[in-house]
Amino acid sequence: MIILPDPLLVSASNPSLLSLQPQDYSLLTDLYQLTMTACYAGEGLDQRWASFELFVRRLPADFGYLIAMGLEQALEYLENLRFTPEQVKALQTSGIFAKATDYFWQLLETAHFSGDVWAVPEGTAVFANEPLLRVEAPLWQAQIAETYLLNALNYQTLIATRAARIRDVAGSAATLLEFGTRRAFSPQGALWAARAALAAGFNATSNVLAAFKLGCKPTGTMAHALVMALAAVEGSEVQAFQAFHRYFPGAPLLIDTYDAIAAAQQLATKVQTGEMELAGVRLDSGDLAALSQQVRQLLPQTPIFASGDLDEYRIAELQAAGACIDGYGLGTQLVTGTPVNGVYKLVEIDGIPVMKEATGKTTYPGRKQIFRELKDGQICGDRLGLSTEPPEQATPLLHLVMRQGQRLIEKESLTTLRDRTAQSLASLPPEVRQIQQPTPLRVTLSPALQILTQRTQKQRHPE
Repeated sequence: MIILPDPLLVSASNPSLLSLQPQDYSLLTDLYQLTMTACYAGEGLDQRWASFELFVRRLPADFGYLIAMGLEQALEYLENLRFTPEQVKALQTSGIFAKATDYFWQLLETAHFSGDVWAVPEGTAVFANEPLLRVEAPLWQAQIAETYLLNALNYQTLIATRAARIRDVAGSAATLLEFGTRRAFSPQGALWAARAALAAGFNATSNVLAAFKLGCKPTGTMAHALVMALAAVEGSEVQAFQAFHRYFPGAPLLIDTYDAIAAAQQLATKVQTGEMELAGVRLDSGDLAALSQQVRQLLPQTPIFASGDLDEYRIAELQAAGACIDGYGLGTQLVTGTPVNGVYKLVEIDGIPVMKEATGKTTYPGRKQIFRELKDGQICGDRLGLSTEPPEQATPLLHLVMRQGQRLIEKESLTTLRDRTAQSLASLPPEVRQIQQPTPLRVTLSPALQILTQRTQKQRHPE
């Protein structure tokens, strides 16, 4: 294990801040990516052409599929991959690379990504062992990109998949709001979570920065603190609601600070007499099914929103219990949870197929393609084969999105991503989509890939 000596050397930009800027991308990596690069440079292997594929070995528990997401951020990273003089100096000062060659430092000083990238479009349903992305580049470039690419695709794919599952359960008519900023794993994670949720079918986010960056309008209600503060000062809960409506007329109101039914009764009177217009009410606690039914009786024309640690399982339970809920605010359970454990593995170097054979972690050699067979708009099978194989009657999913470090695709709108996600979801068989004990689609290996796998194993273990 290599331990960075004291004093701790941090970013060459501003050591007092842990915020991330594009110029920081190069150092946002695991140390071993840099130590391996130094070794490649010293051994003369750094420019050997290598192919790495990013995929998951197995789906998270109770997931029947994944929705690929994060390609936009992956391409942005590769476009901006540079080492500043200050960053190179910081690495030199660390003492870790004391035996690295001068050529290693030259590589970093002139670094830029010059390779190719193949990827499935964002919003596409994928399964275990299917590459979401393949990087073909000089060995050191493809290697050093591993950490950031996994971070970007693993997290956004998780959020997009959860969002797609929630949309599938809630139905197309339900309003879904992303409320996860305070529970996301970091400020950067909060932005990515909002993007992935919106791209996978959510209607809006409460994250103001994310909404503005994505060209959307942020959406939200209020917190219990406002109701308590104004009620204490102005005299009653209804007066607190009226005060809020003076500045945000008709805005949805959070009604369960004290007694949700009592609040709904008072609001019903105001609505019936024409003293108040109401765009919605939100319930955040208690027996949401029973409360929503009672509120519906009192406010039959008012949309009812629910929140409070909800997920696809809880929404399904509420629907089964006859809840009268028109929309959901999803936070903690959306932006956290069992991770998507994507890996990034070398599959070919200098045209030589390679594979990993560790127990439980075996990989398939060679550059691969996903061939998807559709019938009447439904996926009837996926074949994992070599990139050189003809598609026959299937549709290849991996497309060339970057050539020699230059993007080949335009940035896609959230509407485009949302539509693609919806189409992908609709193409999945029901047993794959179900949230309880789903049956993932079986991915078959092409005969050519099976032969290459056997041949590669024999080369490693000659008789």
